[in-house]
This record gives sequence, C-alpha cells and structure tokens, in this order.
Amino acid sequence: MDRNINHLSVCAFIAVALAIVPEAAAKKPSLLDVDQLFGMAWLSDLTVSPDEPVAAFVVKRFSMEKNKATSSIWIVSLDTGTVRRLTRSNNSDWAPRWRRPGELAFLSRRSGTAQVWSIDIHGGEARQLTDLPLEINNFAIAPDGMHLAAQIMVYPECKTLRCTAKKIEQQKKSPVKARIYDALLYRVWDTWRDGRVGHIWWVPLKGGKPRDLTPGNWQTPPLDLGSGMDLSISPDSKHVAFTANATEQPAWNTNNDIFIVPVAGGKPENITAANKACDAGPAFSPDGRTLAYLAMERPGYEADHRVLTLYDLKTKNKTPLTKALDRSVSQFAWSKKGHEILFAAPDQGHKPVYRLFVNAKRFSKLIDKHTNSYPQYGQRGDTILFLQQRLSRPPEVHAASIFGSGERPLTKINGSRLANIKMGASQEITFAGADTDPVHGFLITPPGFRANKKYPLLVLIHGGPQGMVADAFHPRWNLQLFAAAGIVVAAFNFHGSSGYGRAFKDAVSKDWGGKPYEDIMKGVTYVTKKFKFIDPRNVSAVGASYGGYMINWILGNTDRFRCLISHAGVFDHASFYGATEELWFPEWEFNGTPWSNPALYAKHTPSQNVKRFKTPTLVIHGEHDYRVPYTQGLQLFTALQRQGVASKLLFFPDETHFVKKPQNAKLWWHTMLGWIAEHANIPWQPPDQVRIKKSRGPKKKPKK
Repeated sequence: MDRNINHLSVCAFIAVALAIVPEAAAKKPSLLDVDQLFGMAWLSDLTVSPDEPVAAFVVKRFSMEKNKATSSIWIVSLDTGTVRRLTRSNNSDWAPRWRRPGELAFLSRRSGTAQVWSIDIHGGEARQLTDLPLEINNFAIAPDGMHLAAQIMVYPECKTLRCTAKKIEQQKKSPVKARIYDALLYRVWDTWRDGRVGHIWWVPLKGGKPRDLTPGNWQTPPLDLGSGMDLSISPDSKHVAFTANATEQPAWNTNNDIFIVPVAGGKPENITAANKACDAGPAFSPDGRTLAYLAMERPGYEADHRVLTLYDLKTKNKTPLTKALDRSVSQFAWSKKGHEILFAAPDQGHKPVYRLFVNAKRFSKLIDKHTNSYPQYGQRGDTILFLQQRLSRPPEVHAASIFGSGERPLTKINGSRLANIKMGASQEITFAGADTDPVHGFLITPPGFRANKKYPLLVLIHGGPQGMVADAFHPRWNLQLFAAAGIVVAAFNFHGSSGYGRAFKDAVSKDWGGKPYEDIMKGVTYVTKKFKFIDPRNVSAVGASYGGYMINWILGNTDRFRCLISHAGVFDHASFYGATEELWFPEWEFNGTPWSNPALYAKHTPSQNVKRFKTPTLVIHGEHDYRVPYTQGLQLFTALQRQGVASKLLFFPDETHFVKKPQNAKLWWHTMLGWIAEHANIPWQPPDQVRIKKSRGPKKKPKK
C-alpha cells in the first residue's frame, strides 16, 4: 500500500470537520415534516476499494427550491471513520467503480451527457475518461484498468454510436411526433420506447474505437427484472457477462438469461438457456473460474424465490447455494479470495446480512436486525461493510467484524438533523391472520405519546403485492412522517409479503382480495383491542400500487374506516390488463388473460363493488404511470363521484408510479395529511402556502 485516506491535508481535515459538525446542535427538537424529510442525505451504492481501507458511496440530496435531486460521491476510511465528500459539481455524480489503486471512476453529466469520469481519492480534480456521442447508462471497469464495458441505448440497425446520435437529432427536428409499433413492449415504466435497444460496447480508454459486443436486436439490461448491476467483466478482462431477455415476446415472459461474450467479438453464449424463469445479476469470481448469479425457478412469476447460484465456466455445471434458505437473495458480493460470499435477504420485516462459505454451501446470519444493503468485504477481509437504515433513521455506512460482532456506524451524515427531530417509538407486533397464520408488522406511536390519550389509527398497506413493510426510513411512504401528525401508524406484512417464506408469499396470487384483506381486517381488530390508546372508531387507511388496489377493495367490502387514500391502485383488472406493460404480472396473478379466465379477473376486482362505496376517498395518480395506468385512478374517481361519495382527485401530469419531484411530494404529503385531518379529526394544519379545499361529493346524487 503506497497511500491511504489517513494521510489527509489540513484543508481536507477542515472539509471533513465542516461535513460532520452538528448543523444546529442547540435547536429544540421538532416534529418531522416534509422539508426535514427531504433535507436528509440518502446514501446508496456502497463500494469498497480492493487495495486500500476505503469505501466510496453516493449521497443524494433534494433541493425543494430547485425541485430536483443531485448526487455526489463520498469516501470513508475503514480505519478511522473519517468521512469526506469527494466530488463536487453542478450536476450529479453517481455509480462509483474502482479503476485502480486510489482512483475511482464514476458517471457524471458534467460535460452535458452521462460519461465516465475518474478522480484520485487523495487529491486532484476529476477528469473525463469517455467522450462518446451517446449517454452511458451503466458501466463496468475492466480489471486491466484500460477498458470498460458500457451499456448504451442504440438503434439496432446502426453500426456506430454516431449513427444513432444522428437519428436522434433527426427525430428531434422532425415536426411529426407520431409513433408506430408492431409489437409489445411499446412502453415501459414511464417511457415510450423509440426503437432503441440496450447494447454493450467495449470502450478502450486510450485510443481505439468502441466495439459493439451485442449487435442486433439485444436488450441489455433487460427492460425489467434485472438486478441493478447486470454487467460483469472477467478477471483477465477477456469476457463480459450480462443479463438480457432474448425472447421474441418479452412482454409476457420473465425469461431473462445470463450471457457471456468475448471482448474480442463473437456470438454471446446463453449459459442459462435451460431455465425459462428469470436469471440475473452475474458476477465473476476473483479467480475467474465461476460465475455467481441469482436464479428463479418458476417462469412467469416475477416475485419468485431468488437462489444464489454458481456456474462453473469449465464444466458448465450449476450449483444452487441458498436453496435451503426460505428467503430470496437480493444483493451479494464475493470475498477477495473467492471462498466466501456476503448476501442480503429480507426476513421478518428486516433485511439481514448473511455469510456464505462457497465450498461447504453453508451460510449463517451475521447482522440480524434493521434493513441492510450493499454488503461488502473490507479490503483486509476481516471486516464487513453495509448500509443500514431503520424506521427512525435513513441509511448510513456500518461496519462489523467478519463474524458480525462489533457492529458500529462509520458515518453519521444525518446525525445532526436527526438530533433535532422527535421520532415516534416503534414496536413489532404479531397476530393470527388468515388460516391462523402468524402475521407480523410494525406499530409507531406519535412523538410525545401519552398512554392515557386516545389516538386515531392509520393503516399503511404496502405494494407489490409481494413487497414488505420493513424496518426502514422510506423516502416516500415514511411511517414517521405520518406519526408526526399525531397518528398511530400500523403496517402489516399480510399474506403475499416477502421475507416470510415462499408459501406465505405465494398466498396472494389468485387471491388478491382474500387472505391479504382478511389479515388487514384482523390486524385492525387486534391493535384496536390490544392498545387502549387507539380509538377503534377512528381508523383510516392508505396504500399505493397493490396497496392502492387494497384500498379500492376495502371501499366495496367494509365501512370500518373513516377515510381512505388510494395511490396508483388497480380499480378494474380487465382494463388494467389491456393497458399495463408487464403482461406476465397479471397473467401469473390471475392465472391467464381476461378472456381465458374471466371469472378470476372479476372475482376480486373493485369495479364490481361500486354500489357499496361509502367511505370518503382521496385518489392519487401520475400521468406517466405505465405500470398501473392513470386511467385506473380516473375510473375510481368517476365511480366515487357518481355514487355521491366524498372524494378528491390529486393528479400529477409530470409524475410516474412514484411522486419524486420535491415540490410535488410536498403537495402530495400535505394533501394526504389534510385529508386525514379532515376526516379523522386530528389537529394537523397545512402550511399557509398549501391550500387544501374541503372535499365533497356531488351536490345531488344524479337521477338514475
């Protein structure tokens, strides 16, 4: 080791001090509000240097004034915990990748488009490594440090990057903006497809032209069900592994596969062709002999169990490593010598870190509680690092020994902000749900809680449906922000939730309004009877995506709730099928298409129960939501108004399935809290700048 982060200059020490000095230590603690939530730093993309005791990570911050988020790259010393901001620009920097000792590569739009830059972590300015005519979406640095594999969107008929750039410019200048499609998928998540596909380009960093390694009609990373990093370069810098869906009809199958292609050129080899379910997330072992990846078993099921699997490049044998674990692996990382793998997997409302011994196929849980992500081995192999968040705290970098002992935070970037905010106390609960199965969840009481006072209850219903309410500080559906309004918040991980085993997760499919609904209603009964400080006559509920669907289902099946909030929820299953982009999802959940299985599509569809709608409901949707198209929200609002039910529509023409822009999010939060305040009789008041009109149904119920 020539240098390390401990040798900082005096100026760097000053910068560190400014970064970690409490911002307002003398301030009186206040309740969490939207501005404070969006004033937090959000950490991600942790990566440990293979050569020095240093880790890099991304810090994203929101600006309410500029109505956007920007990100920068920071580093932390594993030895001293010294934290330093590494990159500064007017644009975002993200995706840190170690190029060679002391040098970090990353993506940035400093030059106007997303290109790869690098910076010496010991000092100096960032310099641009690539200057391609098109943006780079993702990249991996070759171990030789002289090449990179870049994922770039191109027209399949173009043989050069310049050709695609010219076609894009021609389209921008054309007065005709019409689109013509002859196949699905024509739009994905929030974007209409324009004929471009994702290719992998081998880019030399010193001279030479970029080479297209996947010419033709490839799409990498896949349009969905990837792993977040579906790109890996072999240790000898001679092969690239990637994930792609090479089938003719990707709209109604989940058959992503792992391919390996020589950097010198040649046809990519499909190493998982025999498996028709989803394979993703390839990562070469340090010795280059094996490839680890995540494999599902059941074709068409996007939430299937993900098993960490090894592929022997010589024998072509596949070995599942975590099949015995009734949890789905989400992220993993090799040890330096390749004898071990760290991985994270959801479990009982938490996301622990596990240590796996590759040869023995034996694993153990190292970090048990809270939500942990990006597990990494320290440079010397005796330490593990990961990001950890909790219900009362956003992510920070944590470290522990290789045995899981001595866990400690390495960063406290949000420490001064959190010190001045009162958080509600949280506890875990378990009750008997459908089929008497145990159902687990969380309960949060308001800051300043008094046991002799009666509080309204808000039930938060998660999406997925194969999602999970976790011990985490969610940047959007933040349980603490609801509790700060003087509400007790309950969140149940009903049948269908991940982290409780395959059988429990599978229980929601074909039964959307069955066991999950029963769990939620039993959960309400349980908490209102057990906790005397909850007013059983003052219960509201909010949900998004599948949670929004469940709100719509509740509307027609009970009048137990004071008010409801439905965000991006399915209202009518048949019309949803015809407009969503991922057809494999409804075809799995409802066992076919609406014309092949109309009975199941109709069985649990909220649109069949409109005549029973009574509960005041706030409907929220974004115009660029192509997963659950916004017409679902419009149909719901129309039905509520036509039935004379008190209702309100909050519509965002510039948002997707999520509400991300800070000023939109502020209105979103204030509208939701205002709706609850109006109907649940809480003292919360919106700031002066946000005007919320009281809701009402039509003055007169229209004549039939």
